[in-house]
Amino acid sequence: MIIGIPVYDDVDMLDVTGPYEMFRWAGIDVDLLAVKRRMVQFRDAFPFKVERSFAQARQYDALWVPGGDPNALSQLIHDPKRVYLDFLVKQAAITPMVASVCEGALLLAAAGLLDGYKATTHWAFIPCLKAYKHIKVVRGHPRFHLDRDRLTGGGISSGLDEALMLIKLLKGGKVAREVQRTTQYYPDPPVRSKLTPAKTCPMPPWPPAGTQASS
Repeated sequence: MIIGIPVYDDVDMLDVTGPYEMFRWAGIDVDLLAVKRRMVQFRDAFPFKVERSFAQARQYDALWVPGGDPNALSQLIHDPKRVYLDFLVKQAAITPMVASVCEGALLLAAAGLLDGYKATTHWAFIPCLKAYKHIKVVRGHPRFHLDRDRLTGGGISSGLDEALMLIKLLKGGKVAREVQRTTQYYPDPPVRSKLTPAKTCPMPPWPPAGTQASS
């Protein structure tokens, strides 16, 4: 059983590494994928190596699309060659389950892969997701939401809950509970805060100031 995670520069670290560890404890192989085999950096320049290019993608049981820096997301969404988005479309056509966490939902949305689905994303980017008229945004701020073969998650840390849900879907509740115990994932944060509805989309304008869109 294999999960593919397509990454890019300035991707959120916990969107990738937290679920990665959960999946590996479940005995699931994970492929980190990028346009080319190379060093990629998480947001804030923490580097890591990707050994498999998009062209080397295998058949996956699930695709996991992480969020990242808004500028990086805009570049992927507005890339005239649609390299990242078309990879998602190609893989989604042959992958039983497609998942996103955090703003990764915006990449799925831009690729047309959430049309006709109910979905969620990071609380601050809900207005961005609502701009896609063919997507029903789930009310409130759920940690994750499952709609048929689409699993979308809330912001960053939600990926841990969502990863357990994906493990449950792929390998059953017993395995998911074993991973929960092994990782001692029983959240009890020392602070409490409230999420308030976001009113505007924080994605930067495109093209960036002082530049012209590529033709």
